[in-house]
Amino acid sequence: MLSFGLGDAQDGTIILVIVFASAGLGVWQEHDAADAVRSLMATVRTTASVLRDGRAEEIPIGDLVVGDVVTLSAGDAVPGDARLLAARDLHVVEAALTGETFPVEKEPAVLAPDLPLARRTNALFLGTHVASGTGTAVVVATGPDTEFGAISDRLRLRPPETEFERGLRRFGALLAQVTLLLVGGIFAVNVGLQRPWLESLLFALALAVGLTPQLLPAIVSVNLAAGAKRLARKKVITKRLTAIENLGSVDVLCSDKTGTLTEGCVRLDAAIAPDGTPSARTLRYAALNALHQTGFRNPIDEAVRAAAPPDLEDWRKLDDLPYDFVRKRLSVLLDGPEGRLLLTKGAVRAVLDVCTQCEDAAGRACTLDVLRDDIDARVAALAAEGLRTLAVAVRAMPGDARVGRDDEAAMTFVGLLTFADPPREGVAATLAELGTLGVRLCVITGDDRRIATTVARQVGLPVPRLLTGPELRDTSEDALVRRVDEVDVFAEIEPNQKERVIRAFQKAGHVVGYLGDGINDAPALHAADVGMSVEGAVDVARDAADLVLLDRDPAVLLDGVREGRRTFANTLKYVFMATSANFGNMFSMAGASLFLPFLPLLPKQILLTNLLTDLPEMAIATDRVDDEWVAHPRRFDVTFIRDFMIVFGVLSSVFDYLTFAVLLFVLDAGPEEFRTGWFVESVLSATLIVLVIRTRRAAWRSPPGRALTVATVGVGMVTVAIPWTPLAAPLGLVPLPASFFPALAVVVALYVGSAEIAKRRFWARPARRTPGAAVAPAPPGRA
Repeated sequence: MLSFGLGDAQDGTIILVIVFASAGLGVWQEHDAADAVRSLMATVRTTASVLRDGRAEEIPIGDLVVGDVVTLSAGDAVPGDARLLAARDLHVVEAALTGETFPVEKEPAVLAPDLPLARRTNALFLGTHVASGTGTAVVVATGPDTEFGAISDRLRLRPPETEFERGLRRFGALLAQVTLLLVGGIFAVNVGLQRPWLESLLFALALAVGLTPQLLPAIVSVNLAAGAKRLARKKVITKRLTAIENLGSVDVLCSDKTGTLTEGCVRLDAAIAPDGTPSARTLRYAALNALHQTGFRNPIDEAVRAAAPPDLEDWRKLDDLPYDFVRKRLSVLLDGPEGRLLLTKGAVRAVLDVCTQCEDAAGRACTLDVLRDDIDARVAALAAEGLRTLAVAVRAMPGDARVGRDDEAAMTFVGLLTFADPPREGVAATLAELGTLGVRLCVITGDDRRIATTVARQVGLPVPRLLTGPELRDTSEDALVRRVDEVDVFAEIEPNQKERVIRAFQKAGHVVGYLGDGINDAPALHAADVGMSVEGAVDVARDAADLVLLDRDPAVLLDGVREGRRTFANTLKYVFMATSANFGNMFSMAGASLFLPFLPLLPKQILLTNLLTDLPEMAIATDRVDDEWVAHPRRFDVTFIRDFMIVFGVLSSVFDYLTFAVLLFVLDAGPEEFRTGWFVESVLSATLIVLVIRTRRAAWRSPPGRALTVATVGVGMVTVAIPWTPLAAPLGLVPLPASFFPALAVVVALYVGSAEIAKRRFWARPARRTPGAAVAPAPPGRA
């Protein structure tokens, strides 16, 4: 705009064309990346159960309309703002909306419409999820018209900053500091030397543009989109693109046990009486409970139903109390041949707490205290074998057809159910390989400590170190941060404690991934740097996750980690290349402007140089990645990038000054010849050096990808040809004498050779070989 304002329309037009060309490249690449992400996201859309035309059907949440009647059960995400029509023991987690930590009980009622959100117990809101119970509601608002949509619109809430995003922010701050220092100083010096202030200002602004890697947002988007496509081919869907980069930085993988480390296809192993003998009565009562419960359909109930005896048709359901994570019990009130019975099953301790009597195999009643020690010992022995146990209890009920929580009392303990859920095939080998990649496994589960320890041994932790939920409650935050590195298994953990463990790992300096598929995993999935769930998980878990695994095969995790590191490596390659080349060029121009009687490059030539050197780097997303970049977790280390920028930027400047000497003292070049010669040398050296510094190995032992090679050769040819084209005059370029090109070849060859030597010495420093350190590969390369 300054050029136009001062009557220099030609330069103004050229500068605008170059700027728009650079911007257009970025927009085109980011648009292509966005299209790829949208197509992938369509494969993991969350659905809602809707009653339409008297039939229940699953529809995408985006297709929901006002007036739809939805049915909800434990694990469902609330698809829109709705008013309750019916509810049964319905508890909803509203922490995202109201800040209330514990689930809120909901029931149909007529309430004032202006009540605060936390007191609208007859309403459900988008952004919340069902913790327990069932409900039917009519939708009154969707999308931006909901309470959650209104708050998001007002506050423009953003998700928590990830490790990769923090690195980018710090990198931006570094560039800003260097740019202000260099550009401000050069402008002041040029004005002090009484050079035209407008020319000096435009030169300083061009330096600022030249120092900035303008295509970084596009390169990041393209890399992430390409990584998302490759992951999709390996059955991993990316919901949040930056999670790919974070996955490459993960050094602690926290995982739930059931359905993730284990098969998740739970099999009923046995139904036994309190004395340990097989019990048909225990199986029958458990099967009646599982067949008639209407809450969340879980693998435990599926396993019980599969083993149910055939003679259960004469029972009629009257009422039920769905499972929740506070009671840890599920009760069903039935009427049948034995009268009106309340049948309860759940966690052993939770069921025993409401029992006063027990039955032996013959059905004889006795005081629970007589057999409690034997029951505890039997549960411990079964847990040591890796078997999960549930308890079954019964109570004869009066004629009332309704049941409440207070009715879960004075019950008779009938027996135990044991379930086998073996580790997934290949999970031990997968976790061992993750260990070689620098990713440590930590199991976080609500299961009994003995079961958790046994499973941990089966998946490859020979002597797992344990911390239980009760012990965690007594551990301060500071103490937990110090202890997390000493614990392999967190057992008997409550849902809110999972998030606390994740936060402690992060405070201890780790990048944490969390793999879970249950209702109680949602807080941990939100808190983790990378939340991972599986197809078939409850809605709230999939909504909270950054990545969704379409295949429960644990080997998919290996593919994800490697792909994350490849994507991260290619992003860092661009950062290394752009910052070192740009810094070197700007440092050279800044220095040359102090002793030359003319500007070393015109502003439009600086911008053109920057555009041409960026073009090959657009192909970085398809470049090959050396094995050592994948061997260990990586982080965005700004100090490391600064060191790289200075070392290779200064090296670039040395050969720029050598080019200056050739042009001034050998070829006796004037201003136009000088600018043209340096323009050609600058672009050629910057594009060729990409092939050197993209790998820590010798360049000839790590060939670049085809797209990068073609782009490099193409830009080199265009650069050499431009001074002989009609574009030369408007750009201020002139044809070069033939004697310049042998000298150019020598300078570029010396530069490439010196860069190879500098690269080996730079990576050979001990700090660069530290496992897991910043962005540096841990093991020495094969160069």
